[in-house]
Amino acid sequence: MAAFDGFGAGAVAWFEGLERDNAREYFKATRATFDAEVRGPFELLLADLSDEFGGEVHVFRQHRDVRFSPDKSPYKTRTYGLLHDSGEASAWYAEVSARGVYAAAGYWRMASDQLERYRAAVLADDTGAALGEATRAVQDAGLELAPPALKTAPRGLPRDHPRVALLRYKDLIAGSRLAPGPALATRAALEHVAATWRSARPLTAWLDDHVGTSADSQRS
Repeated sequence: MAAFDGFGAGAVAWFEGLERDNAREYFKATRATFDAEVRGPFELLLADLSDEFGGEVHVFRQHRDVRFSPDKSPYKTRTYGLLHDSGEASAWYAEVSARGVYAAAGYWRMASDQLERYRAAVLADDTGAALGEATRAVQDAGLELAPPALKTAPRGLPRDHPRVALLRYKDLIAGSRLAPGPALATRAALEHVAATWRSARPLTAWLDDHVGTSADSQRS
C-alpha cells in the first residue's frame, strides 16, 4: 500500500468550492478531485499512523444525514475519521478541511456512567490533581482543550470547588490545527497529526485509567 505523502494541491480549494456550492452537482463534477486529493490521501494518513497508534481506520461518509436536520445541505465541509480499538473509549481523531488539518484525542460525549466516574475522579484530591497536571501538560505542548459544555458546575456539585473548571466538561478533548499552506501537500501534515496525538497522551492515559468505556457500549 502506498504511503501518505501529502494532500493534493487542490484539496483546500475543493473544500472552499464545496462551502460555496454545497450541491450534488458540484460534488459530482469534482468527485475525481475529492477522491484523489482529499479522501484517498486522508485514508493513507490514518493507515500510516495506525502502525504507531494502533486501532482500526474509520473514515466517515462525506454525505450528511439530513433526515432530522433543518439544514439540508447534502455534504459535510470536512473529511474526518479516526483510529479506534474496539472496546476502548479513547480514539485518535483527525480531519481535513478548508481550515487545514486538525487532530485531537480524548473522550467525546461521555455517557452517564462515564460522567459519574469522571466527576468522582475530578473531585478526589489525588486523581483530580493528576488530571490538572495532565491538562497543563497538553496545553504546555501547544494543544487546546475543546470548550466545556457547562457554564458552571453540574447540578448538585459545589460551584466553588477548586477544580470546578474541570467539572464543567462533558467531553474532554485536546487538539491542534495545522493551517492551510504548502505543508499540507507534504508529510508535515502527518507529522502534525502524530505530534498532536503524542502530546495528548497524558490526557488520554488519565481518562483510560479513571473513566474507561461505558457499560452501555460494552453491552451493545
